[in-house]
Amino acid sequence: MRTWSLRLLRQFLHLALSALHVSAAAVSSALKSRAILQLENLALRHQLGVLRRSVKRPKLTSADRLLWIWLCELWIDWRSSLVIVKPETVIGWHRKGFRLFWTWKVRHGRPGRPPVSKEIRQLIRQMSRANLLWGAPRIHGELLKLGIDIGETSVGKYIVRNRKPPSQTWRTFLENHVNTTVSIDFLTVPTIRFQVLYVFLVLAHDRRRIVHFNVTAHPTAEWTGQQLREAFPFEQVPRYLLRDRDGIFGSEFRKDV
Repeated sequence: MRTWSLRLLRQFLHLALSALHVSAAAVSSALKSRAILQLENLALRHQLGVLRRSVKRPKLTSADRLLWIWLCELWIDWRSSLVIVKPETVIGWHRKGFRLFWTWKVRHGRPGRPPVSKEIRQLIRQMSRANLLWGAPRIHGELLKLGIDIGETSVGKYIVRNRKPPSQTWRTFLENHVNTTVSIDFLTVPTIRFQVLYVFLVLAHDRRRIVHFNVTAHPTAEWTGQQLREAFPFEQVPRYLLRDRDGIFGSEFRKDV
């Protein structure tokens, strides 16, 4: 901790000296003539170009990074003078420093929730095993009655989860009842006169065969129920009927079927 503080102090002093140097350079530039400033900028840009050709990746210290982070906060047009790295790199330094600051603040701030002792965890599991219908709110209330100060979220974290038997998947259901399952649906067909016809299909899943179809320009629930009765006469209605949530398959359709 002491070493880290000394390092941070050293970087801060280096940054202060760099900022002082930049301020002094700005003051001296204000006193120079315009022609001298242009020649000086030309010479500096030439030297930067030579360095960029010679060095693929310049080595920067933490103080250099802090200086550019400080400049991007104070200077609007800082991107135009940045040559050694990309502007995205400086923004990444700023974000990394922000994360490090908050990490340090969290570690040296107030502690989080106190850990739940092993005895209380065992008690929560014992109560949940003995009372299968009790959930986290009920166990939390019982613990408060015993004088154990614990949050309901922590209780829910340590209760025993009862495994339910695996339910039947949709594919297993179709395989078991494929012979007694039928699907119905509408599809639209545009005509040459820009009219829309509705085709009603009844499809059996055992062999993927079309049991019945018909065409109408004005489908209704009564008409759809009549088509289903024609597809399965003599009370041969399938056990399972698959359909979507179209309004035509509402209460009137179910009543007719």
